[in-house]
Amino acid sequence: MDYKNAQLTAAERASDLLGRMNLEEKIGQLIQPFGWKCFEKQEDGAVALTDVFKEYWEQGGIGSLYGLLRADPWTGVTLETGLTPEDGAAVLNKVQRYAMESSRLGIPILFGEECSHGHMAIGATVFPVPLTIGSTWNPELYRSMCRAVAVETRAQGGAATYSPVLDVVRDPRWGRTEECFSEDPYLISELAVAAIQGLQGTGLAESDSILATVKHFAAYGSTEGGRNAQPAHMGLRELHEVDLLPFRKAVAAGAQSVMTAYNEIDGVPCTTSRYLLQDVLREQWGFDGFVITDCGALGMLVHGHNTAEDGAEAVAQAILAGIDMEMSGEMFKQHLESALAQGLLAVEDLERAVVRVLEMKFKLGLFEQPYADPARAKSMIGRQEHRDLARAVAAEGIVMLKNRNRTLPLDKQDSGKIAVIGPNAGAIYNQLGDYTSPQPAGRIVTVLDGIRAALGNEDRVLYAPGCRVKDDSREGFPYALECAAQADTVVLVIGGSSARDFGEGSIDLLTGASVVTDHAWSDMECGEGIDRSSLNLLGAQLALVQEIYKLGKPIVIVYINGRPIVEPWIVQHADAILEAWYPGQEGGHAVADILFGNVNPSGRLSISIPKQVGQLPVYYYKRRARGKRYLETDFNAEYPFGFGLGYSEFSYSNLRVEPAVIAADGQATVTVDVTNLGEWTGAEVVQLYISDRTASVTRPEKMLKGFHKISIQPSETQTVSFTVGREQLEFVSMDLSRIVESGSFSVMVGPHCEQLLTASLNVG
Repeated sequence: MDYKNAQLTAAERASDLLGRMNLEEKIGQLIQPFGWKCFEKQEDGAVALTDVFKEYWEQGGIGSLYGLLRADPWTGVTLETGLTPEDGAAVLNKVQRYAMESSRLGIPILFGEECSHGHMAIGATVFPVPLTIGSTWNPELYRSMCRAVAVETRAQGGAATYSPVLDVVRDPRWGRTEECFSEDPYLISELAVAAIQGLQGTGLAESDSILATVKHFAAYGSTEGGRNAQPAHMGLRELHEVDLLPFRKAVAAGAQSVMTAYNEIDGVPCTTSRYLLQDVLREQWGFDGFVITDCGALGMLVHGHNTAEDGAEAVAQAILAGIDMEMSGEMFKQHLESALAQGLLAVEDLERAVVRVLEMKFKLGLFEQPYADPARAKSMIGRQEHRDLARAVAAEGIVMLKNRNRTLPLDKQDSGKIAVIGPNAGAIYNQLGDYTSPQPAGRIVTVLDGIRAALGNEDRVLYAPGCRVKDDSREGFPYALECAAQADTVVLVIGGSSARDFGEGSIDLLTGASVVTDHAWSDMECGEGIDRSSLNLLGAQLALVQEIYKLGKPIVIVYINGRPIVEPWIVQHADAILEAWYPGQEGGHAVADILFGNVNPSGRLSISIPKQVGQLPVYYYKRRARGKRYLETDFNAEYPFGFGLGYSEFSYSNLRVEPAVIAADGQATVTVDVTNLGEWTGAEVVQLYISDRTASVTRPEKMLKGFHKISIQPSETQTVSFTVGREQLEFVSMDLSRIVESGSFSVMVGPHCEQLLTASLNVG
C-alpha cells in the first residue's frame, strides 16, 4: 500500500489512500466532532471511551477531533473531570489507538486544540493574551513563546492549533479584542510571521511543532458596531490593503491552515466566499493547505445569513467555495451525503477536500507517529522555563500610560505600607482572559501575590477587593477605605474580566477571601460573544477610586482588562497608570517587577485608547478626507497608537533619508539617532511611518511600515536604520494590484504615531 510508504510524497500517499476509501470514509475525514465528548473519567480515575465516539467508527470514522484536551466552563471539563498532562496524553493515545485499530484503513485522527495564549489544557502554561503580546512590539519574544506553546501541545498529542488570530481591530467594543494583536495590519503581520515560524518550527512532523491555523478569514475584526459576527462594510481595495495583509504574510510564511470568519462582507458569508477562498487564497497567494470552518458557521447559512434553504444546500455551498473541514462536523455529518445524492455536489468536489486533509496528516507525520509520550507530556507541560517566559512576555507587554512626578518606581525599602485594592487584585481568573483552562490552587500569581513576593513582608501589604467588576454594591468600600487610610501608597487593580464561571464561588468583599455560595458570581464583561456599547469601568469601580482619592494618598492604577478602558477622571487624577491587559499566570510578578523598578517599562500601545467612546473609530490610520471634529471633542486619541512611557526618556534627532530620490523599485536607507536621556537602561520602540502625499486614491495620513525595539544605556546614542522600498511605499490600486506611484512621500520616525520627525523621499 503506497500510502504507508513514508518515502513517497504527501500528495502521492494521499492519492493512493483516497483511491481505497468508500464514500462514508471520505465524508468522515471532513468532520471534526467535539473531543471532550469522546471520553468519560470515572470515579476511580479510569477513562472510558463513550458510545458517541464509538458510533462514529461504525459510520465511517472521523478525520479530526476538536478540543479533546480542552477544559473550561464551555466544555464542562473541570479539574476533577479533566486530565493531568500525562493522563491527557494517555487518553489521547487510547482514542487514537481505537480509531486506527477499528477502521478499515488505519487513518489517524488529527487532534486540534485551542492555543490562543497557551495550550488550553489543565496544567499548561497560561501566557498573556494576544493584546498584551501586541504591546510588546517584540516578534522574536513572541516566536519563543509560540515554540513553547507548540512543545506543550504536541507533547500531549495535539497536532493543530486554532491560532494565531489575525483580525484587525477597528472597534474595541468588540469582545474578542483581547484575542487580537492590534489595530495595525503591519504590526499584526510581523507577529503573524513570528507565530507561523514558532508554531510550525522547522517541519510539521517534528515532535515540537504543530499546525498553525490563521483566523478569522476575513474582516472579522471590522464588523459594524463592534458586534460579534455582524456584517463588515468595506470595499475590496481596503479589504486587501488592511484586513487581508496579515493573512497574505502568514501564508507567505508557510501557514498551512485557515479558518473562515462568521461574518459576511457585502452580503457574502466568508464561509461560502469563492472569491476569498479560491480566487485570493489559492490562486493569488498559492495556498496549498486546508480550510476549516469556525464552530457552527455552516448552520448560520440556514439560520442567520439565510443564504441556503437547507443543510444540503449549505454544505454544498461551503465545499464548492473551498471549505475542507467543518469544526463540530454536524452539518457535514448530516447533510453531505444528501447533497451528493441531490446532485448539488459531485464526488470530485468531495474528494478535493478529502485529499487536502489527508495530505496534511501525512505532512504532520501522523501515520508514522500517531501517539504521544505521557512521560514527555509530564516533563514539558507547564515547565519552569515556560513560566519564566510567560513572565518576560507580560513584563514587556505592560504599558505605562502615566507617571506623574515619578510616582513609579516604588522603593522596596522606603515605600512604607502599600494597600492593594480592587476586584482584580487577587482574582486569578480575572487576570487570565478568555480561552483559559481551570487552574489548580497556587498556580496563578495575582498582582497581590506579586507585590507580597516582591516586598517579602506581608505586614506591609494591606488588601481589600472593595467591589466587584460589574456589581454596583458598595458593601466593601468601608474596609477598602480603612486599608487605604493606613497605607502610604494605594495600588488599585481594576478593569474588566473575561472569566467564565469556573464554579469557584464568590469573593467576600470584606476580606477578599473566596467563599462558597449557592451563586457563583460572574464578572465577565469581555471575551467571545461579550460585546459592549461603552468602554467605561462597570459597577462601582470608579466610585471606589474616587472615594480613595479623597484620602490624599498616591494612587497607582493597574488596569487588568481585555479592551481599552475610557475613564477621563482617572486619566486626570491618578498619579500613575499601568495598562496590563490580561497578563497571564505570571502577570502578578510582571506587574510587581515594574512597580518596584526591577523592569523598566517598554510596552507600547498596539491599539489607540479614545478619550470617549463617541470618538470611535480612533484607529490612527484614518483617511485625510475624514473631516475636522465633533462639536464636543476632536478626533485625537487619549493615548495614541505606539504610545508608552518608561523610566527612561529618549530623544530623536538627525533623521536622514539617503538617497532622497529613488525609482519605484529602488531602495532608500532611513537613519535616525536615538539618545537615552535618563538614568536607566531602557528599551525603546523606534517606529517608522510613511505618508503618500498625493496618490490616485485617498490614502491614510500615515501608516506604520517598520519598527525596531532596541535597548539603550544611559547617555548612549544609537543610530537606528530602516530600509524603505517597494513594500513600504506600495498601496492597493483600484484594480487591486499593488503599485508604487511616482511622487513625494513623507518618511516619519519617532516614539509613537503622534510624535514624529519628518523627512522627504521622492519616487521618480
